[in-house]
Amino acid sequence: MPIPNRCPWAGTDPVYVAYHDHEWGVPLHDDRRLFEAIVLDGAQAGLSWITILKKRAHYRRVFDDFDAHRMSRYGDAKIRQLMDDPGIVRNRRKIQAAVQNARAYLNIVDQFDSFDRYIWQFVGGRPQQNAWRRMADVPTESAASRAMSKDLKQRGFSFVGPTICYAFMQAVGMVNDHLPGCHVRDAVDRAQREHRERMIR
Repeated sequence: MPIPNRCPWAGTDPVYVAYHDHEWGVPLHDDRRLFEAIVLDGAQAGLSWITILKKRAHYRRVFDDFDAHRMSRYGDAKIRQLMDDPGIVRNRRKIQAAVQNARAYLNIVDQFDSFDRYIWQFVGGRPQQNAWRRMADVPTESAASRAMSKDLKQRGFSFVGPTICYAFMQAVGMVNDHLPGCHVRDAVDRAQREHRERMIR
């Protein structure tokens, strides 16, 4: 069976390949999973995404499946417990940021009724289709990611710089950065078109 064409960053690691083929770029609208994605993208800062991806299941266990209400109540004892856990990135600033971000997230949900509604406004509620020819052409940030970063920081988030926000946008389907020729691109394009049609109805 021929090997399908993929974006080069997916490599051959089965975990990475599955993530590329089934998650990356697919429009995501579940509040809890969106919150998870932005927290984990922050945890990635200075590291490779595959490092975080392989720890994701454990992150879900020790962070109460990214229940922001529970996370917002984490105190010093819980943070010390997390700092002793080799299954996550043991960086105090990143762990404290996750707790701070949970509180900021809840404020956003109170104001906008959902995090989904808030975060998708940065692309006008519709996925952006890109058509970069090579990996070298794919940007690390955009005007939308810079606007998102600025607004999130003003609302109390941290570890949400423009580059982290752009990686988040790619992951949750706010932009389609699968390269032309990638076997997943058409499926993501269809998912994004279906999303746009639902938004119009």
